[in-house]
Amino acid sequence: MTTAREDLLAAGLAVFDRDGFEGATVAAIRTRARASNGSFFHFFGSKKELAGTLFLEILGRYHAAVLAGIDEPCGARQGVARLIHAHLDWVVNNRREARYLFEISRGEWTEEIRGAQRAQNSRLAEAVERWRAPLIARGELLPMTAILFFSQIIGPAQIFCRAWLSGRHRDDPRDHADTLIACATRAVVAIDAGHRTGETP
Repeated sequence: MTTAREDLLAAGLAVFDRDGFEGATVAAIRTRARASNGSFFHFFGSKKELAGTLFLEILGRYHAAVLAGIDEPCGARQGVARLIHAHLDWVVNNRREARYLFEISRGEWTEEIRGAQRAQNSRLAEAVERWRAPLIARGELLPMTAILFFSQIIGPAQIFCRAWLSGRHRDDPRDHADTLIACATRAVVAIDAGHRTGETP
């Protein structure tokens, strides 16, 4: 059974997805959640505060899904493939949440949660680095900054996912996973990594 707060967040997601942030109103969110005005303002000081809270909660779930791909020891090629599959699977299976995270969020309210967002992003980066650092040391992954690594791994997949989320492209992003993985592998994995570790190229 959900709580009143959870109902308001779910209603906010639905209304933001339907009307956009600018078009959404507290009244519409309350109506969908079947919540009173007092109940809304008990949990959230404004529509902007609800939007920021929702963003952070969805971001946390997305990060958890991505990290689940490398929660077991794996080599460079396998890890790259798992990270991309995890990203694509989460976007497709959580389309409304993904649209909110990647398409609907706006600077005028995300600025208020910037510190919390940076903290979550740092925890993600640290977890990925725990997997990546030994592989770099062994020469299986090419040395590069974490930001450059993420841009090569998630960047191309994210561009494709944004086109799908906005309706500009109809193909299921997962149908193109092999190509995205092959391109990312060439960008971040050392050429002879598979020979050293026995991983399948």
